[in-house]
Amino acid sequence: MIEFSTWDILRNLIFAARWTVLLSLVSFAGGGVVGLMILFARISKSKALRRFAIGYIELFQGTPLLMQLFLAFFGLGLLGVDVPAWLAAGSALILWSAAFLAEIWRGCVEAVAKGQWEASASLGMGRLQQLRYVILPQALRVAVPPTVGFSVQVIKGTALTSIIGFTELSKAGTIVTNATFQPFTVYGLVALIYFALCWPLSRYAHSLERKLHVAHRGH
Repeated sequence: MIEFSTWDILRNLIFAARWTVLLSLVSFAGGGVVGLMILFARISKSKALRRFAIGYIELFQGTPLLMQLFLAFFGLGLLGVDVPAWLAAGSALILWSAAFLAEIWRGCVEAVAKGQWEASASLGMGRLQQLRYVILPQALRVAVPPTVGFSVQVIKGTALTSIIGFTELSKAGTIVTNATFQPFTVYGLVALIYFALCWPLSRYAHSLERKLHVAHRGH
């Protein structure tokens, strides 16, 4: 029987963690782009666009991410399309992230005083100009802490992609456990790696929230 040292286990897990980080970055960036479009639809004057955005957000927030991963992976397979695990994982996480980011950002836009809309309208600005030059710059400042905080949820959400065969950190933990028969050591190290990825972001988000709170009190 081959003996595996703790370093051998850790080295393999760190190698797999690269895919967790990459999937998290792709999901967060893609979710940001889609989420911004959903945000614009959500705050649009068009009733149809608002209803679409509300339906999108409620659908993805109201169903388990695991089910969304299954649908992305197996759904296209029913149409005869061979879907790689990484594509299904990335697509599902992007759409899921977009729903939450759009709702986070909507709250930040609504936190901007209504007087800002009225003042910019009195200057003859159209709605897009109002958003670009007045509303979004102010909302962005409020949005940074919760957006950074949500990135932690994206990282933890990648663990579910192992169920459709994407080899990220948690999937690698299962593979290494089957090879080493050391589940406590392996999953303990997996947990520590997730903690090392998430904790700095959580602390940074809390730090930003405190700074924002102090700035508001200063005004």
